[in-house]
Amino acid sequence: MKIVLDAMGGDHAPVVVIAGAVDAAREFAVPIVLVGQETVIRGELAKYDTSGLDLSVVHASQVVDMHDKPSDVLRSKPESSMHIGMEMVRQGEADAFVTCGNTGGALAIALVKLGRIKVDSQRRIHRPTLATKYPTRTGFCFFMDTGANTDWKPVFLQQSAVMGSIYAESVLDVPNPRVGLVSIGEEEGKGNIAVREAYDLINATPGLNFVGNLEGKDIPAGKADVVVTDGFTGNVIIKLSEGVASLIIDSLREEITSRTLAKIGALLAKPALSAVARKLDYAEYGGAVLLGLNHICIVGHGRSNARAVRSAIKVARDAVQANVIEEIRQGLANRPVVLVESE
Repeated sequence: MKIVLDAMGGDHAPVVVIAGAVDAAREFAVPIVLVGQETVIRGELAKYDTSGLDLSVVHASQVVDMHDKPSDVLRSKPESSMHIGMEMVRQGEADAFVTCGNTGGALAIALVKLGRIKVDSQRRIHRPTLATKYPTRTGFCFFMDTGANTDWKPVFLQQSAVMGSIYAESVLDVPNPRVGLVSIGEEEGKGNIAVREAYDLINATPGLNFVGNLEGKDIPAGKADVVVTDGFTGNVIIKLSEGVASLIIDSLREEITSRTLAKIGALLAKPALSAVARKLDYAEYGGAVLLGLNHICIVGHGRSNARAVRSAIKVARDAVQANVIEEIRQGLANRPVVLVESE
């Protein structure tokens, strides 16, 4: 196994990206290829003891900026770390690509370089879907889409449901995962026309443990193992959740530090408070999987710290070990109701 990491991707690259790569290489003993401006990368690597670690460097002269438009990236930056890294994966020189850079740019390049999963000569995935673990009262769920498809069709959600169910079972070890569809009410028939059509498609798909509609409150309650929605709604939910989690943690910290008795109580409760903080921290979950591609591609948060980068590499490693691409391809082939694009 070999994982390619975009050393130049993210708000704090390459410093935190390389720090996370060193941690991951040491903890997981997985070969990592750092792609980006070689002089800069080697300068950062020199700050660490990398003896015994399988870290290599591939030069890429261009960098995809966080503000670059996806269409511009495709044409104007062919020597970027994203282009070169994904090309390595396409050529079989590595098994997965990880970036914390521009999400739109990563999606655009991935569609060209890595391609969509093809079931047969007539059927393939419509659109790749960004999916990630999301903390719940019972542990976590697999949440999709977090922002890849802001313009969507019901069939996209049906395909997401199938891919999410397969991923949850094969990678996250969730037996017979419960699949839920985000809507404005639990009852069948709630939601707009597109959501109601998606409900019917998912409900008619063989092999899915579909539990019906989910209201927003049902997601953190853990009423489904796989949560399906469109990228616009999903991105709002994810970012709202991050904001609420930060509000809770910061408010607790402020209240505790402003009261003497609370400080004493906090010392006793510190292990529990730390566990809650970790559970709500996006860095624990790493990057989102871009499901529906022919190869594994992980997209991390732009503001990822070193721990988040390390976690994103773990997500890539786990997906490779589970052979998730082939699992999804076979799962789609075995579900004839799934509508896939005819080209």
